[in-house]
Amino acid sequence: MTSLTLVRRIKARPTIVFDALTTPEGIACWWGPDAGPVLLAETDIRVGGRFRVRFRMLDDSNHESAGEYLEVVRPKRLAMTWRWIEGGDDPGESRIEIDLRPTAYGTELTFTHSRLQDEATRRSHEQGWTGAFDKLERHLLAGGGSRLPPPDADHGKDPDRIADTGADR
Repeated sequence: MTSLTLVRRIKARPTIVFDALTTPEGIACWWGPDAGPVLLAETDIRVGGRFRVRFRMLDDSNHESAGEYLEVVRPKRLAMTWRWIEGGDDPGESRIEIDLRPTAYGTELTFTHSRLQDEATRRSHEQGWTGAFDKLERHLLAGGGSRLPPPDADHGKDPDRIADTGADR
C-alpha cells in the first residue's frame, strides 16, 4: 500500500472551496483529470453519507467512483472512503483526506489519498487528481470563488486571517 499528498494554494475562501468539493454543482465544474464532462454527481454530505461521481474523459472513456463520508467538518476537513465503480485501475477501497486552512491568499488545500494498491496506482491517481485540482483552481478563479484582497493587503495583520468582505455570503 502507498499514498500521495498534494498541496494547493487556492485563491478562494475555505467555505467556497469546501462547497466546490462537496456539492453536486461544485463537483460538476472540476471533477476528472481533463476537460471531459461530469455526467453525474451525487452527495449526501454527512458522516455515513455517500457520494458518487461519474465523468467522461476526452478519450470517451467513462469513469465512476463512490464512497462514504467518514468525517465532515465544514469548512475545514473531509475524510471519505474511495472506490472505483467503473473505469479505474485500483480494485480496492482507499481513503481520501482533505484539509482546508485559511491563509491570506485564500485557502491551503492539503489532499491525501492513502491505501492505494501500488506505486503504479499512486502515479495514476496523482496525474488524475493533479488535473482535477487544476480544473478546480481555474473554475474558482473564473468566478466560482470569492474576491479576495491581494496577499499583501493585510498590512501586518495575522497572515492566516482573511479580511471579511462578505463575498462568500
